[in-house]
Amino acid sequence: MSSTKKITLSSMFIALGIILPFFTGQLQQFGNMLLPMHLPVFLCSLICGWKYGMVIGFILPFLRFELFGMPILYPIGIAMAFELATYGFVAGFVYEKQNWKCIKSLYKSIIIAMIVGRLVWGLVEVVLLGLGDNGFTLSLFITQAILNSIPGIILQLALIPSIMLVLHRTKLMPIKKSL
Repeated sequence: MSSTKKITLSSMFIALGIILPFFTGQLQQFGNMLLPMHLPVFLCSLICGWKYGMVIGFILPFLRFELFGMPILYPIGIAMAFELATYGFVAGFVYEKQNWKCIKSLYKSIIIAMIVGRLVWGLVEVVLLGLGDNGFTLSLFITQAILNSIPGIILQLALIPSIMLVLHRTKLMPIKKSL
């Protein structure tokens, strides 16, 4: 895939990352559960590569904050930028290194990225807020990173491989053995 095509697709994924939260933005709790900015970052990293996914993952929260004041920059937006950048890097990198570009490889890449991304998010929150009663706690991490995110995790695990499969079947993004 040419770099021009990757840049164009990355721009489209940025636009999706800006637009998708509007569908859940009226109810912040609903948006926190469905994680709408995560989908375009995962798709970008799997389609365009880890470098593109990492960059759009990092800039997307800052761009949305500049345009619309959401997400709140400190600490949410900053932690989200590192989390999304990690998703973009890990999902794209792990998928790129797989011998076979198949559904199993997609799930492996996505799940590893979800785990690492949430750990990075937690570490950034600790750095920004500190530990303890007035800072970031283990129960807050478990609640935010796991329990509240279950609907979004299920949505990502259902939609991302489905979209990639449709792209493969329409020959827009062939899934094949890498060389």
